[in-house]
Amino acid sequence: MKRTGFDNAAYISRQSEQIRKRINEFGGKLYLEFGGKLFDDFHASRVLPGFAPDSKLQMLKSIAENVEVVIVISSGDIESNKMRRDLGITYDADVLRLIDAYRASGLYVGSVVLSQFKGQPAAQAFKEKLEQLGIKVFIHYPIEGYPYNVTHIVSDKGFGKNDFIETTRPLVVITAPGPGSGKMSTCLSQLYHENQRSNKAGYAKFETFPVWNLPLKHPVNLAYEAATADLNDVNMIDPYHLEAYGVTTVNYNRDVEVFPVLNAIFEKIEGVSPYKSPTDMGVNMAGYAICDDKAVKEASKEEIVRRYFAAMCDFAMGRGKQEAIDKIVSLMNQAGISIEDRKVIKAAIDRSNATEGQPAVAIELPDGRIVTGKTSNLLGASSAALLNAAKAIAGLPEDLLMIAPSIIEPIQELKTGILKGHNPRLHSDETLIALSMSASTNPVAKKALDAIEKLKGCEAHSTVILSQVDSDVYRKIGINLTCEPRYQTKKLYHK
Repeated sequence: MKRTGFDNAAYISRQSEQIRKRINEFGGKLYLEFGGKLFDDFHASRVLPGFAPDSKLQMLKSIAENVEVVIVISSGDIESNKMRRDLGITYDADVLRLIDAYRASGLYVGSVVLSQFKGQPAAQAFKEKLEQLGIKVFIHYPIEGYPYNVTHIVSDKGFGKNDFIETTRPLVVITAPGPGSGKMSTCLSQLYHENQRSNKAGYAKFETFPVWNLPLKHPVNLAYEAATADLNDVNMIDPYHLEAYGVTTVNYNRDVEVFPVLNAIFEKIEGVSPYKSPTDMGVNMAGYAICDDKAVKEASKEEIVRRYFAAMCDFAMGRGKQEAIDKIVSLMNQAGISIEDRKVIKAAIDRSNATEGQPAVAIELPDGRIVTGKTSNLLGASSAALLNAAKAIAGLPEDLLMIAPSIIEPIQELKTGILKGHNPRLHSDETLIALSMSASTNPVAKKALDAIEKLKGCEAHSTVILSQVDSDVYRKIGINLTCEPRYQTKKLYHK
């Protein structure tokens, strides 16, 4: 059983207190650039065991009466149909999803900003769609020389061209469906317009990682580098904070590189910059909520290995780069870990070798036991492993039949006969549906079905790249899955 290493309640309390303090420091109005995911932050929950995936959302809900959310999306991303790979939806569709999610949580969504607007037809159509839905839309334009030509940027031909976003609450959370949307530029543009109106307002940044008050090479911070290996982010000591205060803190290269320019923009807008370093701009209190450093280090090392396999699979699927793999290998060396530390890998490979190279999946249970599943005529390896894991947790014999052939066979006939599929084996979602059907009349199957939710947080490894549907099922259950970077077949097209 994995130990808890993070005090989530203390984090929410301390984080909301820090944000309130920052609002007061700026005279009652703060534009908070929100990096990362406001909810579904599974990376944070993996490297900081005890961190709830929606803890940042819960923190905002604790001060909801003061919060207004503004969502920024790049017009270029709309035009190019940029996708959120983890969800399989476009950025503009994700804006609608986020609005629904925030509203359902009791947060007020004030408006949407279309950044980098150059009259793109798809962006214009999205603007009209939002307005038909009753959502206020503001337009921000490309600024020549951004972010380095400070004189031009801070002028009526720079930020002055942008719409002023009308907000009504003290804390304005600037968020986006993904990186590169223009969150920081939106915040700075608002500061310019507020200053033009003689209104007091400030800016701060909320990034969970890297954790500024942990050592540079702490596994939590190394795991962040692994997660952003494709972006080539590099953690580094904040030289401006060290010079100003004599205190060593950690930031990442992009914030450090842009800080002198950002500082100059602050000075141009308000006459004086409120910050002496990139670390000063942040409000992240995550480091103070770590209650078991050893547990957090172990969890972070496991995440680095998982990121290695993710990068390897991305490369095998043609959507990743060798440089990302090389960087994660370097991070593994720095953390003193290797793939041999991940127990489920050997178990899965051994099971595959024992079945003449057929695909196999291994799952490590909360008590440390490892169960495996192999490919059969009825089930894929991922389905078999799920059933065997559920039986093990429920205390049932591994060879016990829980889903009658009379249930499986009609599903196979539907797949291959009516739907003209080529693979008769049940995927993980189909297997769980079949198990739930059996559970309605079979108490043993019901016992196994109830055990599925206890697989949350378990580790799993597959000897082949699983289908998207199988990967999604494991993700939804909460199983941390890795795969060998190879497909089951040598076909060119893989669904």
